[in-house]
Amino acid sequence: MNHLGEIISLIVAASWTVTALFADKASHRLGSMTANVLRLSMAIVFLGVLLWITVGHPYPVYASRDAWWWLALSALVGYVFGDWCLFNCYLSIGARFGQLFMTLAPPMAAIAGWAILGETLTWKSMLAMAVTLSGIAISILSKGEGTRVKLTLPFKGVLLGLGAGLGQGVGLVLSKVGLQHYADAIPADAPSLMDEMLPFASTMIRAVIGAAGFLALMALQKDLPRLKAAVHDRTGMRYALIMTLFGPVFGVSLSLMAVQYTNAGIASTLMALTPVFILFPYAFIYKQRIKLREILGVAVSMTGVALFFLL
Repeated sequence: MNHLGEIISLIVAASWTVTALFADKASHRLGSMTANVLRLSMAIVFLGVLLWITVGHPYPVYASRDAWWWLALSALVGYVFGDWCLFNCYLSIGARFGQLFMTLAPPMAAIAGWAILGETLTWKSMLAMAVTLSGIAISILSKGEGTRVKLTLPFKGVLLGLGAGLGQGVGLVLSKVGLQHYADAIPADAPSLMDEMLPFASTMIRAVIGAAGFLALMALQKDLPRLKAAVHDRTGMRYALIMTLFGPVFGVSLSLMAVQYTNAGIASTLMALTPVFILFPYAFIYKQRIKLREILGVAVSMTGVALFFLL
């Protein structure tokens, strides 16, 4: 089938749009940390079943100490810090703007790759960063009195959005290091599907550490009773289940499939279309009017993301 990879990539973007919409609802109903604990706990179960079926072990077998260390660090940065910022960002400014700030992940990953891995930061990457930031600025800034420029969003929400993009980008680079250590530790006599299931096993490690991190934060804030109450909230649990299935389970699985059928840069760009896809359903659900400036800002930001992957 022609363009199968591109079609799958668009399905991934749609899947992550569903995740963002229900994460927004789950955050408001259950609280950001409770929603994250439930999401990651469910993901652990689904990933465990998947690994059991494919490689015969319901846990990340063969992972070395170095792999655990780097993947745990990526979970603390990407999940605990990044997703805490993202879900609280949803509470402050909504999923529509929250997803816009996630276009910062590629620039943050590029800077982290340069700082941590010694990767080259080219002028093309810096141009892509500038374009992405310009798009965000168009969406969240407006003209005030005289020559002054003012924020159209709460400052707290903007900071949380920046934190979410930073956590996602840096967490991605750290997980890349962990993934390589994991791959190096796999023995020659491992099950034939182990190489294909490596990203899922690595995701399970990150989910375990992420869930533990959120549980620790809830314990410190004496907020664990809220988690117990959430388990009995059928609507909240339904939101958590949907965002788990369309995020860590279907979304990740289909994203891995997409890069097998098309160029990774094209797939990454199409999968990053969530800020575009979410505009109209979010506006319809919450009865919000979309301004032309916001559409332009999303378009410019997406151009920046495309420049990262396609130049």
